[in-house]
Amino acid sequence: MMFKKFLIGTAFVFGLSGAALAGEQYVDETGFAISGYDAVAYFNLPQKDVGMMQPHAVPGRADITAEYNGATWAFASEENRDMFLADPAKYAPAFDGHCAYGVVKGGKVPANPNLWRIVDGKLYLNITPAVVGFWNEDISGNISVAKGNWTDLESKSASDKSWMAISDNDGTYDMAAPIK
Repeated sequence: MMFKKFLIGTAFVFGLSGAALAGEQYVDETGFAISGYDAVAYFNLPQKDVGMMQPHAVPGRADITAEYNGATWAFASEENRDMFLADPAKYAPAFDGHCAYGVVKGGKVPANPNLWRIVDGKLYLNITPAVVGFWNEDISGNISVAKGNWTDLESKSASDKSWMAISDNDGTYDMAAPIK
């Protein structure tokens, strides 16, 4: 119960934070979508079973980028960038890169690029390891609720807060992206 209050309060605070740097796409202080991690690389990582920590996302490079949905995206290789540009909707995370469980709860909150899952060919991100636990309790049901909520949320200002500033994320990443 206390965590649910925290999540709802977090969603409210982040929802009032103002517009993101790049429109509706979640962009944090890095200035990149998905905090500078490579959106295409997720689809080549070995996905772990529900309840297990996923492999860390692959940092993009600041010199290999593309523009999409009002944001700059970084990639680990030119091949990944070209694959993204050929079909950006395939690789871009759901809900403009915001926390999928936050959308379930009715808010646009940051997402940690290392807390991910691909479901039916779509990339979903979440904010903290604890939230991943709630997400995992009913992934298909949560996706259904989030899709219903997204209609009302999509036009609202994107979050511009940092997922790295949340202490629950300590240890969920090795380095900040993109690689300079």
